[in-house]
Amino acid sequence: MSSGSVRLKKAGVCSAALFASTMLTSVAYAQSNQGNTALEEVVVTAQKRSENLQDVPVSIQALGGEKLEQLQVSAFVDYVKYLPSVSFTTSGPGFGQVYMRGVASGGDGNHSGSLPSVGVYLDEQPVTTIQGALDIHVYDVARVEALAGPQGTLYGASSQAGTLRIITNKPTTVGFAAGVDAEVNQVDHGGMGHTLEGFVNIPLSDKIAVRAVGWDVRDAGYIDNVAGTRTYTRGDDDPTNDYTINNKARVRKDYNRVYTQGGRAALRVELNENWVITPSVMGQVQKSGGLFAFDPKVGDLKVTHFYPESAKDKWVQAAMTIEGQIANLDVTYAGSYLKRNDETNQDYTDYSYFYDQVGYGFYWTDDNGNLVNPSQYIQGRDRYRKESHEIRIASPQDQKFRFVVGGFYQKQKHGIFQNYRIDGIGNSISVENYPGTIWLTAQERIDRDKAVFGQAEYDITDKLMLTAGIRFFKAHNTLVGFFGYGSGYSSSNGVASCFKGPVVSGAPCTNLDKGVKESGNSPKVTLTYKLDSDKLVYATYSKGFRPGGINRRSTLPPYHADYLKNYEAGWKTSWGGAFRWNGAVFMEDWSGFQFSILGANGLTEIKNANQARIKGIESDITWAPAHGFTLNASAAYTDAKLSANYCGATDDSGNPITDCAKPQAPDGTRLPITPKFKANLTARYEYNIGAYDGFWQVALMGQTSNWTDLRLKEREIIGKQGRYSVVDFSTGVSREGWSVQAYLKNVFDKRASLNRYAECAEAVCGTQAYIVPNQPRTVGLKVGKEF
Repeated sequence: MSSGSVRLKKAGVCSAALFASTMLTSVAYAQSNQGNTALEEVVVTAQKRSENLQDVPVSIQALGGEKLEQLQVSAFVDYVKYLPSVSFTTSGPGFGQVYMRGVASGGDGNHSGSLPSVGVYLDEQPVTTIQGALDIHVYDVARVEALAGPQGTLYGASSQAGTLRIITNKPTTVGFAAGVDAEVNQVDHGGMGHTLEGFVNIPLSDKIAVRAVGWDVRDAGYIDNVAGTRTYTRGDDDPTNDYTINNKARVRKDYNRVYTQGGRAALRVELNENWVITPSVMGQVQKSGGLFAFDPKVGDLKVTHFYPESAKDKWVQAAMTIEGQIANLDVTYAGSYLKRNDETNQDYTDYSYFYDQVGYGFYWTDDNGNLVNPSQYIQGRDRYRKESHEIRIASPQDQKFRFVVGGFYQKQKHGIFQNYRIDGIGNSISVENYPGTIWLTAQERIDRDKAVFGQAEYDITDKLMLTAGIRFFKAHNTLVGFFGYGSGYSSSNGVASCFKGPVVSGAPCTNLDKGVKESGNSPKVTLTYKLDSDKLVYATYSKGFRPGGINRRSTLPPYHADYLKNYEAGWKTSWGGAFRWNGAVFMEDWSGFQFSILGANGLTEIKNANQARIKGIESDITWAPAHGFTLNASAAYTDAKLSANYCGATDDSGNPITDCAKPQAPDGTRLPITPKFKANLTARYEYNIGAYDGFWQVALMGQTSNWTDLRLKEREIIGKQGRYSVVDFSTGVSREGWSVQAYLKNVFDKRASLNRYAECAEAVCGTQAYIVPNQPRTVGLKVGKEF
């Protein structure tokens, strides 16, 4: 895509005021047009100002805009596989949980559970939501940055283990630019997909420019819902009392299709020589059908489900960045408002069936006492509202002493509505005002976070630099509303436990109203030594935090904040202009970490578990051995283990108990989700054929096995996620703005496990485990034109 770089006219305006505007990253492994095998500069904004990646003493991996295109990256699951320090679980588009450096305990993502440990940012604004990162379509994006390790000083509560940043291309007054791309693809075992996307950058004057981007994407399905039956037993010896259901009305091939439409518009206004304002708005609607997992007992890429399954994820974010200069200080304000609405339908027959099978027998009746179909399904609505404001002041970057100071405020509101239905049950056992509803959740969760922060750098000598920063924070989290059964079904839960009338829309009454307040600080100290102009080494101590919160179950206390201490040594080196090697070794202590499990009635319980120690090494190498040929290899080895027993209990103050006869996970148990080793290798060759520029590229990604649960009993029930490796291939030609490329993803059609789960507690539903796979082998053709 065409791109440019725009700067304020007045000389001396430092990069801190520019970083959110228009400086775009160069391709990390591109060769120069003069035939030299030289690596170009990569610009990042990890420290809230534009800097050469090689000058930043932070463990960062950056995927530039051109590389994202070359790797066929269009969604969340596409770019995280090229980030070795990042692991994730997912149940489908828009519902991915992100982890970094092994800081994962499993069980996250519940609407009333822990906040994420990794912050996700769109440009300057946080877009992390409790049940999954926004699945932002990646197009006309300058770069994706992965900042590994605690980023609490500059990024706050949801960056305990690291930060992911998606930096979009900004409007530029340099000149007109536009592009359009069209793609068709075919998924093995599935259907056809297509993509149409384009952008335009229009200078309206020498001080005003607008940039607009749009996309229309249809992703083919590849999971089949096949015919089957399920029989519920009455619990007696008479088979005529059994109840059998079938899914004839739901049988469908390519069950999990996705349709995504969205756009982005941004305006750049240079008010004068000192001030620039950049308002923007971005929105997306993503509709998906079916399930993104298969049942290995039914068959590869097959499942037998009985009730509607779908999701509609609709969001819009309005943001504004104001950059300017007062005296010799750069001032930046960044604010945003995010509105996200999700609607989901979920088959929940596993829960009803397995509770039937463990001995209860089905017993649901109508008001006349007749038995009815006991199958459950869930209708859900989530309403997110998130606003954030940050203002910071930075000193000139050419001084011996430099600083950034600022303040931050964030408020996240989550309206939660989940309707667990059994069609035909009597009104007498339904939740009041909800015929056919056996369980209802109608809550409002608000997470508030405010902070002041500062970070300073001091050049002790020409080669030695000290960086020190601290963030002081206050968090206030509340949860209010209703959850549970109707009064006709339970005499102690749900409506029966209400203590006042409804305060949340849709709730029959209120049986939950809790809050927790916390405060603290997260420091960071780094010592950097430049060996020469192309090489540096650094040592860092940093601390990250995640706020505590509320347990809905009245017998459980609130859970506390958990903290991560990071000890890290790293290096950034360039050798002769054609070889670059960056890396870091680290040790992290995770104390009192929050751990979520499914308790009675499928109710999530969060407790501070105990301690863990994480050790590892990260490495990223880029080499241009010959003109046109480049190699990039990145890898991470992570050894994440408990450093104390997990007993599954806390004392009266909510502190973890670690001394027990039979721990659920003993000292030394591997933490879940994160593989010990994850790596990728990309080889690309660019060449000329007459007037045409051609290329071929091979990319290999792989990782070792991992568990999805911390507890030994549960992990054995649900099973282990096996190791896997995947190969992608692409080739193409371009000339005079036109480009044509063909690609083959997952060349050998390997089935990777991105998640493995059961629909209820493993001890009950664990024999019915589902696997979320990667996309099967996909062949595609893409045509583009730049103007």
